Amino acid sequence: MELHIACIPGDGIGPEIVREAKKVLDKVASKYGHTIVYQDILMGGASIDVHGVPLTDEAIAAAKAADAVLMGSIGGDTNTSPWYQLPPDKRPEAGLLKIRKELNLFANLRPAYLYEELAAACPLKEEISKAGFDMLIMRELTGGLYFGERNTVTQNGVRKAYDTLTYNENEIRRIAIKGFEVARKRKHKVTSVDKANVLDSSRLWRAVVNEVAKDYPDVELEHMLVDNCAMQLVKDPAQFDVILTENMFGDILSDEASMVTGSIGMLSSASLNDTRFGLYEPSHGSAPDIAGKDIANPIATVLSAAMMLRYSFDLDREADDIENAVRRVLKDGFRTADIMSDGCVKVGCQQMGDLLTERVSAEGV
Repeated sequence: MELHIACIPGDGIGPEIVREAKKVLDKVASKYGHTIVYQDILMGGASIDVHGVPLTDEAIAAAKAADAVLMGSIGGDTNTSPWYQLPPDKRPEAGLLKIRKELNLFANLRPAYLYEELAAACPLKEEISKAGFDMLIMRELTGGLYFGERNTVTQNGVRKAYDTLTYNENEIRRIAIKGFEVARKRKHKVTSVDKANVLDSSRLWRAVVNEVAKDYPDVELEHMLVDNCAMQLVKDPAQFDVILTENMFGDILSDEASMVTGSIGMLSSASLNDTRFGLYEPSHGSAPDIAGKDIANPIATVLSAAMMLRYSFDLDREADDIENAVRRVLKDGFRTADIMSDGCVKVGCQQMGDLLTERVSAEGV
């Protein structure tokens, strides 16, 4: 099989972690008889430095021409980088919002899984963490507060700002369908998160999700207010399977879920449209303070590459191989700095990529 992958190394540690993910992908391709054609494109600060904008039309066209996109991380230090002296629509993150919209990437999947080997890094009490957890946050990605009308004005000498949260039923229905479909492949449970006791947008969200649920009688549905969900994620994360929610709530809850795993450096992410096309990236940021020091954790990006094989190419066996390689490396006691614990061997970004690559090739087809 020939896989056409557009790569966005991005900013900060992005080029380092994408390099290691490509290394693992190349080993998988060699092992299973696939060919990968990569095309690197610029986005974020890297694109601003070269083109003056965070995302060019040419980059969008290249992404659309590929089968999938693998991305590192976007952005820099908001306090010191000259990128953040630019208007908001010219800053690195504007490129990310634009590519999501242009590629119609409305469904963001963020798994949060507690590896047994990393249980000690989980900040929760042992009586909670020992139960383990395996959840997936399904976040609507192209609507809501981040894409609504906004402005800052001065009225009668007083500054006033507003941001508009808008959803229509079609936007809600399509993400709900994705959520229920994914739940069918997991533990058959959807927790729909909203703020229906206050917001009209949430009341519509809940109504449409209830309508969609009628087509999935084999999937359990529960509704949960967002503030309660935030509490339950640290009180009893094992209760969750698929958490289905809107854009801003999903942004916040997925970061919270990432930290109860012990390190955001372990968490992959997929953003899908209504075809097999998707953009795959780690959940963490660009970490400019450690860029170029060979201490970043590439595992989240490697696991994102595994999600790419699974969701965009239907290569489940190959995806399983990468995920098993991660488990073997952790079981063998190798750790990057962010997940280091007593008795383990600390390795850098490049060496972790080498170890993962070796373990992908450790067993025959």
